[in-house]
Amino acid sequence: MKFSVGYQMREDNRMKYALSKYRDSISEVYFSFGDIPNGRNSTYNDLFPHQAVNKQLSELGDLPLNLLLNGNCYGKYALARSFYNKLGDTISFLSENTNLKSITTTSPLIARFVKENFSLHVRASVNMNIGTVEGMEYVENLFDSFYASRELNRNLEKLLVLRKWCDERGKKLYGLANSGCLKNCSAHTFHDNLVAHEAESSEMDNAYVFKGQCEVFFSDPDKRAQWLRYMTFIRPEDVSLYEGIFDGIKLATRVNNDPFKVIGAYVNGSYSGAITSLLEPDHSPLFYSELIENKKISGDFAETVLKCNKDCSNCDFCKNVQKNATIKL
Repeated sequence: MKFSVGYQMREDNRMKYALSKYRDSISEVYFSFGDIPNGRNSTYNDLFPHQAVNKQLSELGDLPLNLLLNGNCYGKYALARSFYNKLGDTISFLSENTNLKSITTTSPLIARFVKENFSLHVRASVNMNIGTVEGMEYVENLFDSFYASRELNRNLEKLLVLRKWCDERGKKLYGLANSGCLKNCSAHTFHDNLVAHEAESSEMDNAYVFKGQCEVFFSDPDKRAQWLRYMTFIRPEDVSLYEGIFDGIKLATRVNNDPFKVIGAYVNGSYSGAITSLLEPDHSPLFYSELIENKKISGDFAETVLKCNKDCSNCDFCKNVQKNATIKL
């Protein structure tokens, strides 16, 4: 299995080193560009925009690239001609100066725009939460591939249904390995909208500071004791179970404190340490002074949850696995 890795601009050279060290296991690097809203916070550290662009282009190198146009909202520009002119200029620039191969987007209109104007592969973002054949059928004329909903990482039966549909239509199917988001999170869309509007909201006199709902939810010790039940991640050791199901696996590394560690763990198929630290978001601070040691998670965990009946309210399997893997510092 090869991995789609998220580019993170850092003051040190660890991201560039990771892309070089693990390039044989990397199918593509996905990245945001400029000030176009995307699914994560945009940061260029203390660099001027032109310095950031030069650094980014030099570090992306000649690896196949996937441009993120996956903001959850574009506000008044969502239909604007000026916005699509900007997108066209951006894609043309990157096509001429990088190894741009594909686009990932949440917007059916952006997908249509790219299809009509460029010869690039177009992928439906994981933030579209597509988890059914119907969800893919509705937009199959716009997308060449799809990210399966995070929740399906633990549902083999439904994944195989999507795989069959994609095979019959020449489409590709991808998965996200290391999401730290709550499964079926009812605040997810709201949070994604906040991220899309962060530049505007940062200029306002805001009444509240929004914390991820997962942080609020897990502030309850009883809920925290069942953390594993509410997650959707795939451990590095379990990636092989998804061979033949996913055409590639995405690693969320754009805001992780140590993307080098995350990439290394999944490429090597092994990790010793707090499993929370491999995820975005990273819930490690919520558990201090305890950690959930990845190596102590039972070897049958992934196969069990892939095939279980999902009756979580009447099952303690995940809770017991987490309890046995928890170490008090």
